[in-house]
Amino acid sequence: MASVEIKTKREIELLRQASQMAADTLLLVGEMLRPGMTTEEIDRFVHEDTIRRGARPAPLNYHGFPKSVCTSVNEVVCHGIPGPRKLEEGDIINVDVTTIYEGFYGDTSATFYIGKPSKEAQHVTEVARRSLELGIAEVREGARLGDIGAAIQEYAEGQGCSVVRAFVGHGIGRRFHEPPQVSHVGKRGQGLRLRAGMCFTIEPMINLGGYEVDVLADGWTAVTRDRSLSAQFEHTIVVTPTGCEILTARPRPLKNSEVFD
Repeated sequence: MASVEIKTKREIELLRQASQMAADTLLLVGEMLRPGMTTEEIDRFVHEDTIRRGARPAPLNYHGFPKSVCTSVNEVVCHGIPGPRKLEEGDIINVDVTTIYEGFYGDTSATFYIGKPSKEAQHVTEVARRSLELGIAEVREGARLGDIGAAIQEYAEGQGCSVVRAFVGHGIGRRFHEPPQVSHVGKRGQGLRLRAGMCFTIEPMINLGGYEVDVLADGWTAVTRDRSLSAQFEHTIVVTPTGCEILTARPRPLKNSEVFD
């Protein structure tokens, strides 16, 4: 396994700044979402807002990705390419924002409700939200990567959902993706031992049906093989001696991502 960087205080501060920019952009996306808007409009806003902050959108031209943000609707698990698709009442959409600032990356995503969701859509979204929280709660110096995956897998499967295996969280810093890989399934006590200063994302993708995915002909868009709904939440975190700091923590709740009764 490739070695995992321990970030310096200065590096963590730059990661924090990039992460807060991404978090702020995602907050603004939540405020603008509505039925009838296109995913292309979301991309245009994210691109312009990121540039306005003196940063750059990381997805644009990353291994040929053509847009500045990923927009994954309903059965799309991740890497949805923005375009003319109009959002409809009852859709769920994951918006994944990654910002580059002063050479460092901040990566965060959330699933939003377009109007009032079905019970199934709300269920998979709230299981994904809670899965991220439980994964983060496992992070502290001396814990194992497997503890994170185990906590997520135990909860999500206990709620009748499945956890995507094909895509994982990742180390982050001066590179978008670096060691370690952070699986969202696993066994407690196994895997890399965490050390203070490690920075990585946790980003469980939770499906209402099976965990298998297919990648469409565009080479990017990943969908559930059974076309069931999928939801995801993501934060960038740094390990501390007593737990972790969520670098992409938001100063206020997301709009259009609240729990319905």
